[in-house]
Amino acid sequence: MRRLLVFVIVAAATAQIALSAEDGLAKLDFREVVGKAKDQVFPAVVFIKCIRESHESGKKTSQEMSGSGVIVTPTGEVLTNWHVVDKAVEVRCLLFDGRPVDAKVLGSDKDSDLALLQLELPPDAAPLPYAELGDSTKLKEGDFVMAMGAPWGLTRSVSIGIISCTRRFLAGKSEYSLWLQTDASISPGNSGGPLVNTAGEVVGINTLAAMAGGDMGFAIPSEAVRCIMPHLREHGKANWSWTGLQLQALKDFNRNIYFEGTQGVIVAETDPESPARHAGIKARDRILKINGAPITALTEEDLPAVRRTIGLLAKYKPAGIELLRDGKMMTVEFTPREKGDVEGEELDCPRWDLTVKEINQFDNPDLHFYRKKGLFVYGVKQPGNAGTSGLRAQDIILKIDGKDVATLDDVKSIHTVSIENVAAKHRIVFTLLRNGLVRMVVLNFSRDYEKQ
Repeated sequence: MRRLLVFVIVAAATAQIALSAEDGLAKLDFREVVGKAKDQVFPAVVFIKCIRESHESGKKTSQEMSGSGVIVTPTGEVLTNWHVVDKAVEVRCLLFDGRPVDAKVLGSDKDSDLALLQLELPPDAAPLPYAELGDSTKLKEGDFVMAMGAPWGLTRSVSIGIISCTRRFLAGKSEYSLWLQTDASISPGNSGGPLVNTAGEVVGINTLAAMAGGDMGFAIPSEAVRCIMPHLREHGKANWSWTGLQLQALKDFNRNIYFEGTQGVIVAETDPESPARHAGIKARDRILKINGAPITALTEEDLPAVRRTIGLLAKYKPAGIELLRDGKMMTVEFTPREKGDVEGEELDCPRWDLTVKEINQFDNPDLHFYRKKGLFVYGVKQPGNAGTSGLRAQDIILKIDGKDVATLDDVKSIHTVSIENVAAKHRIVFTLLRNGLVRMVVLNFSRDYEKQ
């Protein structure tokens, strides 16, 4: 059925498509248009394989992950997704001509799910084929696009479809950017590959796909890529500014909440100890201008652009805010600071059979509520000593054997000594905070589950 539908679409497009030429209008075969666009970008598509270290299971494990990318400069810079190379200790790329090339991660950003790699080429290497970034703001619903990449680890493929929606908002996944929705087939492994228009330009980076209910995939628009890529190259991260503002659109259909006015954006809440909270900004304030520039989020589709504007404010430099509170105009100042890491570092504790992770306000807001800084049990190995002794994932660690622990180095030091003296002492006391209640758990690590 799907093949029949594609045939009908292509046949209709072949009969109707017309492109401008300098000497007038020239009708072209749609297959020629698609073929030419494909030939411009396909040689720049790379198949990516990574060795990733993981701590979720209660011990450090290595696993192979694969995805896609696209070369965007002649010197071998590759755009891909953050989730393709997250926690990678080794990155290898397969080029169009069959060459395997190692790569290093120049920068990555979890919030936008983008990463920039550098192929490690020999000094005398010839310039590589690369793709040009197009303008995603010119796309319209119904425009033909191609999704390229390596689905299911099959090295490379191309699928065709249309743009279903140019401004798709996905709750929880649209922090700084909207999404391009397409019905071009996107499968696991396509992540990081290019979404290409009929002019042979990269207009998006394939990122998400619906695995049921029909073909529905989502790509990061090139508009957002252009904004973030220079930061990844220069800083190794997006380097967002943080203010602690939680924003809400003026017309919130999903929550059935509608505020007065057609300009500005509503403050839903401010984070504790944030620049916005210290500046006295309150919930229900309507922000109209930042540094004199008007901002508006009439609907939720407008929120990512407003957040991106705020996220790009200069750090540690006061910004002027004009807002409306209870019908009165007010001007306040706040000083954005660096957002920093959005995920804590991790540590493996062999023989204890658990892993530990730093509390991060963005990654672990529930734990951050109880303890602003510190550590928690990230994973518990099964079977293992930690699980048998009653430790659980998400337990906040306050003390180990009566010693305060605040950093991973604190835990690493205690763990090293305990393993060295396991023959003499194989019990250690953890003081934990679990669901807001303090409790003590005795960890018995006498058994070596790795050898049993």
